[in-house]
This record gives sequence, structure tokens and C-alpha cells, in this order.
Amino acid sequence: MKRKLLLGAVSVAIGTLMASTMSLAAENGVFKDRIVFGQSAAFGGPAAALGKGMRTGIAVAFKEANDGGGVNGRKLEVIGYDDGYEPEKSIANVKKLIDVDQVFALIGAVGTPTSKATQPIATAAGVPFIGPFTGAGFLRKPENSNVVNVRATYGQETEAWIEYLTTEKGFDRIAILYQDDSFGRVGLAGVKKAMAKRGLKLVAEGTYKRNTVAVKSGLLKIRKGKPQAVVMVGAYKPCAAFIKLAKKARLKATFVNISFVGSKALAKELGKDGEGVIISQVVPFPWNTATPLVQQYQAALKSFDPKAEPGFVTLEGYMVGRLVVKALGNIKREITRKGLTDMIAQMGAIDLGGVILTYGKGDNQGMDKVFLTQIQADGSFKPVKPAS
Repeated sequence: MKRKLLLGAVSVAIGTLMASTMSLAAENGVFKDRIVFGQSAAFGGPAAALGKGMRTGIAVAFKEANDGGGVNGRKLEVIGYDDGYEPEKSIANVKKLIDVDQVFALIGAVGTPTSKATQPIATAAGVPFIGPFTGAGFLRKPENSNVVNVRATYGQETEAWIEYLTTEKGFDRIAILYQDDSFGRVGLAGVKKAMAKRGLKLVAEGTYKRNTVAVKSGLLKIRKGKPQAVVMVGAYKPCAAFIKLAKKARLKATFVNISFVGSKALAKELGKDGEGVIISQVVPFPWNTATPLVQQYQAALKSFDPKAEPGFVTLEGYMVGRLVVKALGNIKREITRKGLTDMIAQMGAIDLGGVILTYGKGDNQGMDKVFLTQIQADGSFKPVKPAS
């Protein structure tokens, strides 16, 4: 009897010790010398420039921190998988990152349809979903406390478009080309809302399927509406294909693109046909070195890759990375997933170097500013008007 009681006591002691040890164990992805993040994005296919740009920007920010000794002695790493901008691939990648790789947080997702498929998985697992490259409204819901957005919404971008086209240009005949999925429909809804606010309706609508450049039927529908401007909610390859075809068809209209299009990639695809094309932006002008953040970004980018050129997508990725570095650096206790998102909310106004991100309870979006840029004859960009 005594032996049984002794064994029972030892078992209880071992169980208590194990529970205690488990409670002291670090969060998944957090090690003594490093913290590991995961990214599922398009590194191949028609949206590849966006995924690669975000990956580069985040890597630049993390290298900058790591070169300085890391965050409280820990280096930051990213495991990345290509989802080709397809929701099913993104789901598989995210499950692998969470369940197999056991990353600390997800970072730099690219796209509305992919984020719509994977954000609920991350939320259910309590994994931070940081800096997605999309302005979709569902990611701004207060109940998604694990989601951290940097950029303005697509609704804010589309409002800026219509304000400019109607007020500055005096246009009232506006058409739209949009990707026929959740991303495109969010943009469509934003445009219709902005038009209705001014007592206007779209003169035509055209669509294309995701990850294709099948835009001819959309062009035929839009041309019938005789628009003065065509606003576009899509990726750079199909949007470039549309603009080239439209110019061949002698459609004399102003073309306006959403930030997701990937500005540098669009300009490159368009070549000589790019001059005058307008793109809305949600990050500072990457060539304005009067902004300290841009100075730091350009220096860090050059250190990372001397041949790399500044751009809007890599700057956004850099800002996402810098946000993570700042927040982690403010955590003085054990680093946890919830601790990271709570810290971002608690920090309120976060100065990245002349660019302020503002968060709070129920507010997971850092910036609201939108400004318009225009492609020049040599493929460079210039601001059209100040940020709204």
C-alpha cells in the first residue's frame, strides 16, 4: 500500500513538474536566439511581383534589425511558401506554417481572396496575421484582434479616385474593369458607393478571371459605354493587357489603378503605353528622402541588395517589418502571440520615422492616407496630388 502511495505521489510530482515546464515553455516560433515568422504569398504567376516585393521589404527590415543584434538578442526569420495567388494553395501553406513549421506569426500575405481563405485559420489558432497586402474591409473588423493592418482600405482608395476624377477632371462618365472575385467585388462596391455619393452611376462594367489576362470581352463591354475614365481593380498583368488593347482600340480614356496592381510591375509591363496612367498609393513616396522613413528604407534596401530599386511594394513590406521590430522591442516580458498584438494596440501612435501608424482598441488599421501617382514617359512616377 505504501509503495503504491509513494508511486502515486511521484506521478503527481512528475505531472506537476511537466505542467510547470510546459507553462514556462516559449511560444511556438520563439527560440532563445530567434523568432520565426511565416509568409504565404504569390512568388510565381501574374501576381508574383507583389509577393516578391513584400518578401523583399520584410527581409530588408528584418536584416536591418538583425545586423544591429536582433530584437533583444533574437534574430528574426521568415519561412515563405508560394501560393500563386490561389486560395486553396494559400490554405495548405498556412496550415503547414502553423501546424508543421509552428511559426510565431504570419506576415505579408498578398491578396483579398487568399487572405479571406486564411485569416479565419490564423484567427482560430490565435496566430497573429500581420501586414496583409490588401485593403479588404473584413480584415478591419474589431473582432479580428489577431489581425494587424498597415495600409488604408480599398474603400478609401476608390473614394480618392472618384473625388479626383469628378472634382479635378470634371468627368461623369466612368467605367470599371475588375477581377471577378472577392477582391474585384470589394473594389466595385467602393466605386459604386463613391459614385452614388455624387449622384452618378457607372457607364459600363467589365471583368476578367483571376490569374488570367482574358480581358477582351471586358474591353468590348466597356468601350460601348464611351467612358472618359476607366478605373481598374486588378493585378498588373491583366490591367496592362487591358490598357494596351484599349489604346489599340483607340479608347481615349484616363486609366486609374488600385495600389494592389503593383506600380513598378505595371509600369514595366506597359512600357511606352504607361504614360499618364494613374495609380493610387497607400504608403509614402519611395523616392522622397525628405521623409526619414524613406531615407532609412533606401539605405537598408541598398545594404540588402545594391542592385535593388526602391518601390511602393517593397516599402510597404519594409514598413510591416519595421512595425513588428518596434512592437517586439517594446515587449519586456515573455514574448507571446497575444502579447505582440496587444502591444501594437497599446502603443497607439507608432512613429516609423516621420510616418505615423495609429492603433487602438477595436482599431487594427495603422494608416488612412491615400495619394495618387502617375506613370511618366520613362516609367518613373510623380505624385498627382497630396495624400488625402
